[in-house]
Amino acid sequence: MAAASRTVLISGCSSGIGLELAVQLAHDPRQRYQVVATMRDLGKKESLEAAAREALGQTLTVAQLDVCSDESVARCLSCIPGGEVDVLVNNAGMGMVGPLEGISIAAMQNVFDTNFFGAVRLVKAVLPSMKRRRQGHIVVVSSVMGLQGVMFNDVYAASKFALEGFFESLAIQLLQFNIFISLVEPGPVATEFEGKLLAQVSTAEFPGTDAGTLHYFQDFYLPASRELFRSVGQSPQDVAQAIVKIISMARPPLRRQTNSRYSPLTLLKAVDPSGHLYVRTTHSLLFRWPRLLNLGLRCLGCL
Repeated sequence: MAAASRTVLISGCSSGIGLELAVQLAHDPRQRYQVVATMRDLGKKESLEAAAREALGQTLTVAQLDVCSDESVARCLSCIPGGEVDVLVNNAGMGMVGPLEGISIAAMQNVFDTNFFGAVRLVKAVLPSMKRRRQGHIVVVSSVMGLQGVMFNDVYAASKFALEGFFESLAIQLLQFNIFISLVEPGPVATEFEGKLLAQVSTAEFPGTDAGTLHYFQDFYLPASRELFRSVGQSPQDVAQAIVKIISMARPPLRRQTNSRYSPLTLLKAVDPSGHLYVRTTHSLLFRWPRLLNLGLRCLGCL
């Protein structure tokens, strides 16, 4: 007798990783999943529905969900039979790049409201049912920037560091209820969103920022960032495939980095926990030896 399908709720499915993950799970040949693919703005559902094809209305349902709204979360869960979610994938997020002096506190709070508190809000909503049934899996799309800081990504990295600390702490308690947490840590992911973000910030003025910092941002960081995405960036499909594997595991891991080509860049911090090696080396590569940095990135891209 076939096992009952698992209900998978995914946030942030209008594009990128969320869209690809929803489609891959919905097209599972063994039909192990009933996917509730959500997004804040249902006006952007066309791409998902086109990619879902025959799975739409069968193993995939599209629903509205704003992770920054208690009412929206409650309304979404009320449409799921019994409100019972077997797998929650916290994927909704927003990026922020630029000099700190030119970013308002309100804009920083928006990043945390989505990336951190949005994930916490969803977990609080699904946990009672998971605990009562003593089963569940919470997948969090974090980032390698939850493991190491990256220049001009201060606020985004901080939101991912917060996710890492919160969910690692929660994982210890939830294991007692047979609920697993998995932090998925992609490196650069080449999406349309990332391309637009880099294009926008390259011409932004960032009022209040000194000329020297703007120079470093525009003439050092942005070229290196574009080369990083070009050389070692993953596709959303690759990251989604890695998450599918994690969801299918009987005992899923707490952490999983998805991009082996990026691993050498995280190794510096692991080798020297004081952080001195990582900070000094990345500073030198970016500001003193940018040609060596570009060559190294191209070599990583060939692996």
